Formats: sequence, C-alpha cells, structure tokens
Amino acid sequence: MNCMKEFEDYIAKIGDRKSLYSLVARKFNATRALYPGSYIDISPSFVLPDVTYIDNFNGAIHFFNHMDEIKRYVEKHKVYSEECSIKFFGSDYTDYINIEQVDMIISQFAGFVGQATKRYLKKGGILLCNDSHGDATLAYLDDDYDFIGVVLSNNTIETNELDKYFKFARNRSIDLDKVKTEMKGPKYKFNPTNYIFMLR
Repeated sequence: MNCMKEFEDYIAKIGDRKSLYSLVARKFNATRALYPGSYIDISPSFVLPDVTYIDNFNGAIHFFNHMDEIKRYVEKHKVYSEECSIKFFGSDYTDYINIEQVDMIISQFAGFVGQATKRYLKKGGILLCNDSHGDATLAYLDDDYDFIGVVLSNNTIETNELDKYFKFARNRSIDLDKVKTEMKGPKYKFNPTNYIFMLR
C-alpha cells in the first residue's frame, strides 16, 4: 500500500488532529515538537516545522522507512514557509535519544509520555496530553509541571477556572498507585479532550 494512503486511511479512522496541534502550537509559539508513541500520525508536521517521532511498533517503523515520500507529502500540505524537518526513532520512548530540547511534547493514547520524556522538554515548554492512560493525571500531580489549560471539544483553549478539573463528582483524592498500575485515567466530573501543562 502507498504509505501516504495508509496515513490518510489512519487519519480517517482516528480523526484529524491537525487543528488541535495547530491551536496549541500557535498559542504557545512552539516550532519544535516531540511525539512519542506517534504511530503514523504525522499531522504535527503540517503545522510545526521540526518534529521528532518515536515509536517502536513495526507498522510505524515500516511507515517511516519511506521518509522521502513523507517529506514530499508534508511539503505539499504544510502551513509554514520553512522546509520541514522530520526525524524518527524506531525505539521505546523510555530509551534515551539524542535530540535538542523541544518546545512541545505531544502525548495521545500512548502511556506515561509526559513522565518518560520530560527531559527533552525545555523549561517553559508545553506538554499536550489526554488522560486516556492517566498521563494528564500524572502530570497534574508532578511538581515539575504547572497545569495551565485544557482543550475543549469545540477546539478552544480554556486557561481560566481550572480548579474544577481533576475533581471527582464525590469529594475524594486521586489514587496515584491505581492510575500507575491500571494505566487508565480516572473518571472525573469534567473530562476535556486534552490538557496543557508547562514545564517549570
């Protein structure tokens, strides 16, 4: 199968996240991002000129073997003027990789990305994550991160009245050990599509 057709079919299945990445990148002036557990979602490269992808899944490794084709496709669809820079590491994202620090880390349905890769995030950089596996919950409880916003379902960023998030309908505390063991985000009273944290 043509690898770009594979990408298009994948995006049709998971939903196009380009507007999400664009919204957050523009808001926080990000140009360099790291996307651990990306699989074949190259959408960040349409809006950010420098993106590094990490995934040890065979399907992702096979896809990124076609880097020339990927770059040609991105050049056709990107919204910035500079040439795209795309790197890929076919390894576990908990393993060390040699890259420059980034402005933004993207974590979508891939485990505890914000914990494993925060060494690559520069101070003041952004972690964009959902809580499907508890990644947002771990960041919320991590003193290295400040909780600064959420992305709502209408693709807007909310930075005020954040106290209502990470709260249960009935008053109880977050069981961190349970989140780490089950790798599942708790059911809070309010569950936005994505959370935004800033590295202190």
